[in-house]
Amino acid sequence: MSEETGVDEPAVRALWQTMAEGWGRADAAAFAGVFSADVDFVTVGGEVLFGRTAVEQRHAELFATVFRGTRLEPGLGLIRPLTPQLCLVHATTAIHPVGLVTHAQAVLARRDDGWSIRAFHNMVPHLRRST
Repeated sequence: MSEETGVDEPAVRALWQTMAEGWGRADAAAFAGVFSADVDFVTVGGEVLFGRTAVEQRHAELFATVFRGTRLEPGLGLIRPLTPQLCLVHATTAIHPVGLVTHAQAVLARRDDGWSIRAFHNMVPHLRRST
């Protein structure tokens, strides 16, 4: 744990590694296991999912269809404490071999059983062109 931040950065980074490993196995339960039971999750398409079960069910569908045979390559940028029990994370994730890169903002909560993702907003960035 960083004494300056109070955030266990290796534990936070491990969540994304666990997420990527679950994705790579097309294991929706393992993927969703890093999220809190009461997570608010916004997909890259803007779909709002409430709860770990909904995240698991939606990703099982995705792993069987559009993301079949894909893998995640996560990268964490910002890890910033908000309180001793909350932190903000900015993450990028490349989905191979699709070639899609997503950006996410997440709020993590530390509870008795460790860190989990409590809120997750995922998006695909688009550049705006000036006119």
